[in-house]
Amino acid sequence: QVQLVESGGALVQAGDSLRLSCVASGRTKSTLATGWFRQAPGKEREFVATITRSDSRYSDAVKGRFTISKDNTKNTVYLQMNSLQAEDTAVYYCAAARGYCSGYGCYRTSNQFDDWGQGTQVTVSS
Repeated sequence: QVQLVESGGALVQAGDSLRLSCVASGRTKSTLATGWFRQAPGKEREFVATITRSDSRYSDAVKGRFTISKDNTKNTVYLQMNSLQAEDTAVYYCAAARGYCSGYGCYRTSNQFDDWGQGTQVTVSS
């Protein structure tokens, strides 16, 4: 099992930038992908971005504005969020996947991830 702790959420204004961090501990070597998801009030949890050992993938809603990266020496995955909009307001969750998957649709749905963090709140005021 992998334990995940997110941080970096805050209240910001539209157009601002923010960087979220996700620190992993435990059986981190078993992680094949780490993803960010978000859930706004009254909405379902949605995919934001994921990073594997070879590439990164983004939802259409954030492509070009958000960047996912990782520092293996710190067991940390980051989500750099630029040009934030009110629609980005949500609780952001980090998740780790231990199952192998190949193809475009992989690591884009929550049921493909095994371990989850507690979430961090991002609020963007317009």
